[in-house]
Amino acid sequence: MSQPIANCPSCGAPVRFRWSSAVQTVCEYCHSILVRHDLDLNKVGEVSDLPPDSSPIQLGTEGKFREFAFVVVGRILYEYDDGRWNEWHIGFQNGSSGWLSDAQGEYALSILSANTVPLPPASELTTGRPFQFDNRVYRITTITIAHYAGVEGDLPFEYWDKTVCNFADLGTPDARFGTIDYSESPPLLFLGEFVAFDELHLRNLRQFEGWS
Repeated sequence: MSQPIANCPSCGAPVRFRWSSAVQTVCEYCHSILVRHDLDLNKVGEVSDLPPDSSPIQLGTEGKFREFAFVVVGRILYEYDDGRWNEWHIGFQNGSSGWLSDAQGEYALSILSANTVPLPPASELTTGRPFQFDNRVYRITTITIAHYAGVEGDLPFEYWDKTVCNFADLGTPDARFGTIDYSESPPLLFLGEFVAFDELHLRNLRQFEGWS
């Protein structure tokens, strides 16, 4: 993947994009949130230091799922009533991207679906409600209202003006996974599957006490 270099308009430090199609990134030096317009970078805010995290994944972690190699290029940390979870933005070798959800040792890998079926508003969601996508029946397993707790690295959209988001997680009996993301209008659908940690063949992991 290409890694274009620009300069932070706030502190002047070099900004390296891990994913060539990034719309937003965060300066590693001054924590400015930078939105990309062609070759120009505009500062739209700043992020605070992220809270301590127990995940071994970090920016630059590389992995492979089946025949698809990827690298972790960004991260959103969400908070909800029961705690926090990470959504790692991953870039594939062909230039596309997806998300690796990391919550309390459970992992799910998904990509944006080309679904054209209208999705219901968040107010109409109930657990157990069925949907059919790609000839599979998914059911809503959980409905979550989450807050954005932090961000780092490259993202495919502008995060800086978002505060709260509704998610509906979907599942099938054969470990397929989906999420309806209401941060956009119309909502977005991501489909994928639950994966075991060892299936991801991860390297360049973060080392910390208690993890081996």
